[in-house]
Formats: sequence, C-alpha cells, structure tokens
Amino acid sequence: MPTLQVIGMDNRPIETIEMEGKVFMAPANRSLVHKAVVMQRASVRQGTVATRGRGEVQGSNKKPWKQKHTGRARAGSARSPIWRHGGTVFGPKPRDFGFQMPRKSYRSALRSALSSKVSSNEVVVLSELSLPEPKARCMAQALSQLELSGRLLIVVGDEFSILEKVARNLKNVKLIRVNELNVYDILLCEKLVILRNELMKVQEFWS
Repeated sequence: MPTLQVIGMDNRPIETIEMEGKVFMAPANRSLVHKAVVMQRASVRQGTVATRGRGEVQGSNKKPWKQKHTGRARAGSARSPIWRHGGTVFGPKPRDFGFQMPRKSYRSALRSALSSKVSSNEVVVLSELSLPEPKARCMAQALSQLELSGRLLIVVGDEFSILEKVARNLKNVKLIRVNELNVYDILLCEKLVILRNELMKVQEFWS
C-alpha cells in the first residue's frame, strides 16, 4: 500500500500513513480519464450560438418578380439563402453539448487520476489548515511557508465555507469538498493538498 507523510503547518513531517490501494494505486486508464475530461468540459459549454433560417429572417413571402420573360433568374422569395440578408441553411441552433458516462466508469477514471498524482509525488497530506485570521494574506503566507506554489487544489471539510471565502482572492488556489472531487480539477492542479481528516473520507467515498 502507498504511504505518505503528513506534514504540519511548519512544513515538518508528523507521521506516515498508509493509503488505500484501491483509490490511490488504481491502474492507469487513459481512455476513461480522457472521456471524463471531455464530458466535464462539454457540460459547461454554453451552446447558445444561433442563426436564423429562411422562415425567421425579415422579408416578404411575395414572389419578387414573375417567373418568365424578365431576363433575370427565377426567384421565389427574398428570404432565399442565396440572397443577401436571406436565411442560413443548416446553421447552428441552441443546443446542450452535455452527455453522461456511466457512474462506475467515472469513479474509475477519478481513481486513476488520483493514483497518477500519487505516483508523480503531487499529493500533499496536511495535518490542518489553521490561519491566525480569515484573510487571503494569511493563507498566502501559510502556503508559502509550506512551500506550496503553482496551481493548488485543496480538499477540505467542515471549514470549507470559511476558507473558500479566504481563498477566493488567491488566483491559483481552489478549495473543494470530498464529494466534489472531479477528474478535470485533479489533472489541472500541480499539487493536490488533502487535509488529514479528509483523507479517510476520500478513501471511503471513492473506493
């Protein structure tokens, strides 16, 4: 079973803990991970692009001129797609790009993403995240003392509501609950920080 050191706020190791192999030593499955990321990104697409067809543009339905003996090409409507200001043929319409993948497949993809972070030494287990004051400046100092930089994803518990407001002004810091963990955020972060109390919950929830 993989082991990780728990560090304190002074960046010193406190203890070594074992992590559940099913969650943190899952086999790599790139195809599932890729599908999970595509699903997440597709679900946030707005899909609001729209064009007007010939039945929606302004213009009369009257035939512009008679069919024959004018010397001009025959025309039936000023809304024709080949006319200027005419309708668009097969243009995009508002749509939902989202799709769902099986729950078991997504959980497997998430375990694979967590395992890749462990194998790359990009998981940090923190004993606690205590701040002298609930201010962004204090959190920035604490993360600097812990030598944590770059894009961070921090898994927290009951203190989420307080810390989330504190971290809102920190550009590369995102706080998340155990049940909100997702493949995209895990792969996007450079360091995955898990509080000691939440580690067991991660193993129980995603096993």
